[in-house]
Order: sequence, then C-alpha cells, then structure tokens
Amino acid sequence: MPLREPVATLEAPPLPLVVRAFVREAMRITVPGRECPDRASTQPDLSVSRAPAGPSPTRRVLRVGPARQTGPMLRGPDPQRLVGIDLARAVAVVGMMAVHVLPGPDGPGGTLHALAHGRASGLFAVLAGLSLGLATRRSADRRAAARTSVAVRGLLIALLGLLLVESGSRVAVILPYYGVAFVVVLPFLWWPARRLAVLAGCWLALAPLVSFAVRDALGLEAQYDQPTLPWLARPGDLLEALALTGYYPVVGWAGYLLLGLAVAKLDLTGTAACVRVLGAGLLLAAGAWAASALLLGPAGGRAALERLHGPLDGLDLYGSVPTDSRWWLTVLVPHSGTPFDLLHTAGTALVVLGAACLLPGTVTRFLYPVAALGGMPLTIYTAHVLALAGTDDTSLTLLAFHVLLGAAFATLWRLTLGRGPLELLVGRVADGAGRLLTRPTLTS
Repeated sequence: MPLREPVATLEAPPLPLVVRAFVREAMRITVPGRECPDRASTQPDLSVSRAPAGPSPTRRVLRVGPARQTGPMLRGPDPQRLVGIDLARAVAVVGMMAVHVLPGPDGPGGTLHALAHGRASGLFAVLAGLSLGLATRRSADRRAAARTSVAVRGLLIALLGLLLVESGSRVAVILPYYGVAFVVVLPFLWWPARRLAVLAGCWLALAPLVSFAVRDALGLEAQYDQPTLPWLARPGDLLEALALTGYYPVVGWAGYLLLGLAVAKLDLTGTAACVRVLGAGLLLAAGAWAASALLLGPAGGRAALERLHGPLDGLDLYGSVPTDSRWWLTVLVPHSGTPFDLLHTAGTALVVLGAACLLPGTVTRFLYPVAALGGMPLTIYTAHVLALAGTDDTSLTLLAFHVLLGAAFATLWRLTLGRGPLELLVGRVADGAGRLLTRPTLTS
C-alpha cells in the first residue's frame, strides 16, 4: 500500500490560531511566481516523497524541515506553489461562477459576465495544462508511471463531471471534457517548450477546421444534452459529444492544455518569462480579434451570414458553429469554437497568467484567501455546481456569497489541512495507480 502522509491530528485548531497563522503566512509570502520551486520550506515539511532512482524503487524518504512549529495542526501554504498560478486559477473559477450565476451581458453584473464569458473557461483549461506540465516535468525517468497517473486523474475527473450533471444543475459542466483532454495530451507531456508552443498554436488554429469538416461530412449538430453516467452505455454518442458536438469539444479545447504545457516549461519564477507570457498573450488576443473583425467586416463575412441567419447581434452558440457556411469559422463569439475564438481566449489566458505572476509581494500578501481559493479549483467548482442545483437565483448577491464562502472555506482548509479534499482524493488515487507500475517484480 502507498505510504500516507503523517498527520498529527485531524482536529482543526482554535480560530485565534488560524488567524495568527494566516497573518504569519501572508507576511511571509514574497513576490508571486518568484518563490523558487526548489527552495526549502520555512515550515516543517512532513511530506513523504519518492527517493531518487536506484536499486530500490519502492523506498520512500521522510523529510523533516528545519523550521519552527506554528501551532497544533497548522499547515501554511505550500511554499513550492507559485502564488501567481493560484491567483490566475482563482480568476478562472470566479469568472466561471459569474457566467453560471449572472443573467447575461444586459443584466446586473453584465460587464463582468461579458468579460468572463468564454474567457474564464479557456483560462481554466490553459491552467490545467500548466498544472500537468509542472506535475510531470520531474518524471522524465518514470514516464509510464506518470502517464498512468495522468490518465487515471483524467478518468476520475470525467466521472465526477458526469455525476455533477446528474445533480440537475443549470451549469454546462466542463469536467467530462476536461478529463478526456488529459488523455489526449499524454503523448506531448515532455515535449520541449518551443515545439509545444508551435503545436498549440497550430492546434488552436486548425482543429476547428477539422471539426467543421467532420461535422459537415457526417451531418452532426450541436449536442445540447449534457452527457451523464447512463451515456457510458452509449460510448459512440458519448465520444461524439465530448470530442465534437458538446459545449467544450475536446478536438479544439485540447489546444488550451497544450499551450499550458508549453508555459510550464518556462521559468515562471523570473520576471522576464512572465513578461514574455503577458506580451505574447496581448499579441495573440488582439491579433485574433482584429483578424476576425476584418474578415467579418471588409471581407464580407457578416453580410453573408446575416443573409442566411439574420442579425448576428446577441448570437449565442453552444461549443461549435453551424456548417452551412464557411464564414462561420471567422466569428469570434464565446463558445463558438472557431480558430479566432480559441486563439483570442488563449491569448487572454496568457495575459491573466502573466499579470498574476508579476504582482508584487506587497499586493499578494493580502490576497492569500484568493490564492487559497485558486489552490483547490476542483473542490470549489464542484461545490459551486452542486449549490446551483437548488436555486434559480441570478443575482450579484448569490455570486458574492459563492465567492466569499468559497474563499473562506479554502483559507481555513488550507491553513489547517493543506490540499483541497477532492484534489487530495483524486491525487492519491492517481498517484497510487502510477506507483503500481514502479513496484519491483518479485522473482524466485
């Protein structure tokens, strides 16, 4: 059986201890994205880590760090975590909450809805690829085990997503697509940054054309019914929805994860890399928007589409565009899945990530609850989806309640117990599956 992390007690500390720990950790955090991932912790490190490769692959080493104890069962944030990534992930989660809760661009919070619609979920996917890259970049000598772990993680997340759809929530649940995309990017986990960047750009630009051609040839329409667990008995329909006709079709969305993998190869602890990420994002987002505007305007795309479908203002698409005109591929509408939609939202994701990693420590030390929320996206997203299953409310008040409650829960949990509950569960199962491949075979 895999070793478990030693835990002193499962009791939460008294609230004053939590508050003191929060203040202590907030003052300790430095410039986001500058904490070297290899730097030793200033907190006692009681994690169980793998030993270096050698004749005994099942050996484990217990590492105990040099610093002081902050109180009974108090565990501060992981100092190896890049704060900027957590902040960017929090932006993605809050943005998705806004799209799920708010009524639309013309209602209360309309500006926030318009900014987040399509961009928040794209950021969520790019950061998924980034997290995969960071988690596997030191596993080059254990690639089979790492691939198994990633595949199992993706399967568990996809199954959780199918379960969430069963709750009857009004949310178009991203997790089934997200999990399948993990499997799609397995062959590319250890590609170098430049090759990954080129592949991601080509994928985001060309995959929508492939999807368009396949859907046109097979006469496939957008799938408005979300896949649920019974769909497992209809694998053909399930694969069609997840890959081509659903709300987050993996054929195109896998490009976001590839982009995240490319960014993971950069040294985000340095200012120069973060500036390059931000600059590349600005160019990509602005370039995609300008190209779409030129094709729809002076080139005549909008006029051609309006002759077929009437005015395009307020157009709402569900993951893909119709196939009755190639001009559809030039639109830049949230969740249209066109080259310009994917490239623009990929660019805005890089802008958010680069900007978050450039925030000074004088700012981020006061954003610890936000970073804590971003540090457990699977747990917070799942709770949010389930909570929306019991209400039709579309007010800013409900959005604020979800965000504030999520941040408070994440802060207390992270200070007392560390990793988010669903993140911990999925990680333990996936890592255990990977370790099965590294156990030595007994011979007689």
